[in-house]
Amino acid sequence: MSWYNDFISKLIECRACPRLVSYRERVKPLPRFMNDRYWLRPVPPWGDLNNARIMIVGLAPAAHGGNRTGRMFTGDSSAQFLFRALYEAGLSNKPYSISRNDGVTLKCIYITSVVKCVPPNNRPSNEELHTCIGNWFRYELEHVGPRAIIALGHIAFLGIKLALGIRAEFRHSEYIDFNGIRIFMSYHPSPRNTNTGRLRIRDLVNILRMAMEYSGCEST
Repeated sequence: MSWYNDFISKLIECRACPRLVSYRERVKPLPRFMNDRYWLRPVPPWGDLNNARIMIVGLAPAAHGGNRTGRMFTGDSSAQFLFRALYEAGLSNKPYSISRNDGVTLKCIYITSVVKCVPPNNRPSNEELHTCIGNWFRYELEHVGPRAIIALGHIAFLGIKLALGIRAEFRHSEYIDFNGIRIFMSYHPSPRNTNTGRLRIRDLVNILRMAMEYSGCEST
């Protein structure tokens, strides 16, 4: 898609937020990734660009996930949990997401984040959040045109609210409707939530299936 290619070429050159630029570029590789060349730029979204009925929205790239691999929800434990759920729901051809060359394909799914650069302590400032939404995320929403959105976590949901101009409270496993879009809410698949059982695979699979039913996406 022409809009997507143009979007990505501009996105990866963004230096609008000095604090985020500084942090993303000085992330030190973990010992097990010492031989990897880290991406260290704004991280591109990806997915089924021809039939993106469902948009999955995270907060921001992980320091040793997307910031390393150059693809959202790729190469970290949160990504593996999400892709196990996507696979079980019939939306991914593989139950993992480890690199840009792993052969993973998605059905009906477009994966992105409200903030495109890894923030210190996973906490963007309000100014950074608003900048990224205004420069990039709102544009994505307009051009992808999803029927359903899945917000992974409170701050992702906040970003969606700011982008769309809606008011609502985050409630895990519930949804709200806005102008024909159904917005589902889930806890983020971070180890803090998955290792404690706060978010289980079956919980996320159920949310994915609800989004599939609403958006008219059939599983493989």
